Amino acid sequence: MLLRVSWDLAKAGLGSRNLTLWNMASKLGLLSLKLSTTAVSSNKVVDAAAQEGEFRVFIVAGEVSGDSIASRLMVSLKKLSPLPVRFAGVGGFLMSKEGLQTLFPMEEISVMGLWELLPHLNTFRKKLKETTEAALLFRPHVVITVDSKGFSFRLLKQLKAKYLLEDTCPVHVHYVAPSFWAWKGGEARLQNLCKFVDHMLCIIPFEEEICRLNGLAATYVGHPLLEDALMLNLESGFMSNNLKVHKSGDVFRREHGIPPGATIITLLPGSRLQEVKRILPIFLRTIEIIRNSFSELSVIILVAPNNHVKDLVDKIIQSSSLPAILVPGASLDQKYEAFSASTAALCASGSAVIELQLARLPCIVAYQTHILTELVIHYRTKLKYISLPNILMNTSIIPEVLFRNCTPGNLATILSELILDKNIQEQQTSSAEKFLGLLCPPSKNVNMLRGNLSSGIIWCPSMIAASTILSIQKQKRD
Repeated sequence: MLLRVSWDLAKAGLGSRNLTLWNMASKLGLLSLKLSTTAVSSNKVVDAAAQEGEFRVFIVAGEVSGDSIASRLMVSLKKLSPLPVRFAGVGGFLMSKEGLQTLFPMEEISVMGLWELLPHLNTFRKKLKETTEAALLFRPHVVITVDSKGFSFRLLKQLKAKYLLEDTCPVHVHYVAPSFWAWKGGEARLQNLCKFVDHMLCIIPFEEEICRLNGLAATYVGHPLLEDALMLNLESGFMSNNLKVHKSGDVFRREHGIPPGATIITLLPGSRLQEVKRILPIFLRTIEIIRNSFSELSVIILVAPNNHVKDLVDKIIQSSSLPAILVPGASLDQKYEAFSASTAALCASGSAVIELQLARLPCIVAYQTHILTELVIHYRTKLKYISLPNILMNTSIIPEVLFRNCTPGNLATILSELILDKNIQEQQTSSAEKFLGLLCPPSKNVNMLRGNLSSGIIWCPSMIAASTILSIQKQKRD
């Protein structure tokens, strides 16, 4: 069986509300589709699954951001697959909601850095062995690893070696290309990935071409976080053609008893235990420095859906004299309502800065790590910036306070300026639309895929990724 997708142009006669939705969806490449299945002779991965009556997907994510991306992909695979989909692997809270029974808590492999990894090496090896054995027993048609390149690439490499003794070899897909373009000699390493990665799903525009030039099959699908804008706005009935999440900050203020004129700072200390332990105390001391300079200052902390992080945040808050409102990061509604109510944000480097751009919340990106890791980064990196908006637009539009410069005093000075200077705020918010536009799905897919908004299936980065996976050619064993 081969998944065949038929497209119906349904713009005419939609009515004014749906026309606005159409315009916004078109801008994002979020166009809906209708599905039919037809028996066709093909060598695509889904055809091999048809012989067994189910599509088995072994999927692994090791970070909170990867859990979010993977869960969206799981939803899309279930919608697009002509066969029942069965999942196994490693993931977090969001992936579990979509039917994954994780082998072990995702947090056990969520470690970033060089020096920081050393104390966890033994656990890392054990979990890698456990995951490899589970994948072999599951006999998947496709293995999908999401971000977390340290664990993901070791897993795919070990599996590829094991398949030499097997009759069949599943397709290996890695979702979210590593930042090879950021490191000296990074592009040359892509050639080694071809040995155990069959297809790369890219979320940054220029990565697909670089992968292909180095012999690695790749598809640019767009950034999955852009889906927040359409989904939340559709739910609230807000019509907008721009890439912005529209939520009411008044609702959040009323629920938490915050007066209208209060200054609200949101802290996003990250999703990994090590980074939260390092950066959250710095953020809190920063707020303590400026708290007397602003009347009725309130603090929000976005807490990642990571049990270890939740416990650590509670412990740090208890030892601080600063009251804070804790918002669960797993709730899109609460997260964006908090953003809408806020004046500014302090953000650990990572994908959270994209969410702040979607909310048009001015922010500062901060990052601190072990001194040895910092030295390696300085030696190997080719970039001037660390946050994606600054990288893609080649500008310091978002202030970055990094490494040894990341001190409460430095952050307090820059944060105070950001709160008081409307021009700086406007520069950030006005550049957000341009930045987010760079992360939209490619126009070739948007132009090719036209659908009916009433069909209930929305074409978006996650759907493009799922469709790509289903149509990948089955690899023959070497």
